[in-house]
This record gives sequence, structure tokens and C-alpha cells, in this order.
Amino acid sequence: MKKTLIAAAMLGASTSAMAVAPGGPGCGWGNMLFEGQSGMPMHLLATLVNGTSGNATFGMTTGTNGCDTSGGLTYSGQSLLGMTGVMEEVAQDMATGEGEALTALSVSMGIEASDRAHFNAVMHENFAAIFPHQDVTADEVMASITDVMKKDDSLSKYLA
Repeated sequence: MKKTLIAAAMLGASTSAMAVAPGGPGCGWGNMLFEGQSGMPMHLLATLVNGTSGNATFGMTTGTNGCDTSGGLTYSGQSLLGMTGVMEEVAQDMATGEGEALTALSVSMGIEASDRAHFNAVMHENFAAIFPHQDVTADEVMASITDVMKKDDSLSKYLA
């Protein structure tokens, strides 16, 4: 059940994200075919065209199809922790030092598989500092996680 909820939350975040797409905002045949149109159906169609034909990947590799990889990627969507129910599951897993929600958090933060057990242990050891009260917000939790990671030699590299 947790896997389904976390997958749905991550999918929801990806479809609601307002991001500069990999390769740029006009990258791929899908963007060319549906240029000037807006709305979720058009964005989904453009993404499907780009994904199923592989032309956006080709364009990023060759610098064609309106693709430019020189700019930085951005994401202005909701964090994984801010999604309904996810923070509670992360808190439960962090309190025990293991679990699917904690793993999903570490994956979303780019923690390598070889460091995830250490990440889980450090988060468990610092649970009281990360969740200091019942009404803590997702932003406060993320700031606390970042502070804890900054103090750990193995985890601080993921904040650079």
C-alpha cells in the first residue's frame, strides 16, 4: 500500500511540476507539433510524442529539434514531503529507521544506494531534531534534514 501511495504522490508531483524540461522548454517534435497550445492534454500529448519517438533524446544529444542542454534544470513543484500523507509516512519510517517512505525520500534527494542505510540511521538518530513538534511543516522538516546532513561527512556531499 505504501508503495502505491508514494508512487502516486511522485507521479502527481511530476504532472503538476512547472519545470524547464530537459533539453529546454521547446525541445522535441511534440513541442513543435503542439506549439502555442496550452493545457494539460496538450502537454501530455507533446510529452508522449517526445517520449515514444525518442526525438527529444536525439535532439539533446545532437543539439537539434529545438533542444539545448546548456541551461540548468529547474523545479518549482511541491516537494515530496509536502504531499498529503507522505510526511506522516516519512516520520513513521524515520522513527523506526527504515521503510519505503524513507527510501523514497532518500531516492528523491539523490542519495546513492550505498549511502541509504547510513542516511536512514542518521535520520533516525536525529528524529527529535527533524520533527521537534507535531505541527512541523514540510519546509521545516526539509530544512532540518538539510542541517543534519550538513553535519555528516558522508551525507554532506549530497547538498553541493
